[in-house]
Amino acid sequence: MLNIHVTICDRPYRLKVRPEEEENVRKAARTIAEKIKELQNQFAGSDKQDYLAMLLLTTMVEQPGAHKETSASATSEFDSALDALNKQLQEALQV
Repeated sequence: MLNIHVTICDRPYRLKVRPEEEENVRKAARTIAEKIKELQNQFAGSDKQDYLAMLLLTTMVEQPGAHKETSASATSEFDSALDALNKQLQEALQV
């Protein structure tokens, strides 16, 4: 397992990931940061928690459309990676 650091909404998180997951986790963190910046440009004055909630809601609403456009194996792989990241974030928050 690798110890890596990612930052989400200006908060650093230490995560333990398998070497083959590192790139996906870092890409996910970069994507989150980019989408948060987009939301900050659209909705001035909200705090980071609001942006994170809006991003989560938008992602969940868009997810069914993404599933229709991808193959079953790609969807399964995405879901597995998302579940792994969610578990790691929950573990990091409990520390």
